[in-house]
Amino acid sequence: MTDRAKDEALIREVVARAAQAWDANDATAYAAEFTEDSDYVAFDGTLLRGREANRALHAGLFDGVLYGTRMEGTIESIRFLTGDVAVVHLTGSVVFAWQREVPKGRRSRNTWVLVRTADGWRVAAFHNTRVRPMPGEGPVVRLFGNYVRWRTARARAHG
Repeated sequence: MTDRAKDEALIREVVARAAQAWDANDATAYAAEFTEDSDYVAFDGTLLRGREANRALHAGLFDGVLYGTRMEGTIESIRFLTGDVAVVHLTGSVVFAWQREVPKGRRSRNTWVLVRTADGWRVAAFHNTRVRPMPGEGPVVRLFGNYVRWRTARARAHG
């Protein structure tokens, strides 16, 4: 196995441990997969700075609205920017205990930036975004496009 293949396997283990910690609703174990100074952007745009902020937020969520949830996802890609930095893209979501699969409206895409540390690979930055592609064509898109053109022309004429 090449060094790159070993690193990819170790990165997959980080993602798997994070998912296992989530499934156990263990905020401390989940946050342990992140660097001390990590950045975490949640699906709603909330920005957390640092492992402790991550742990504290998730402890409250696991005790409340995310109680009993599990994380489901698939790694789409792992790309090494350097030998010590990798970008990982995943799709998936959080699933409530009574759900069998991820509801379409809750699908997310995550970007994880992992760095090699003295303690192994850790997540330095995380960004979660809902998957809700915008339609590229159709009558509603054309109507809204016309509205944008009208408002833009009006703003330029008065500004």
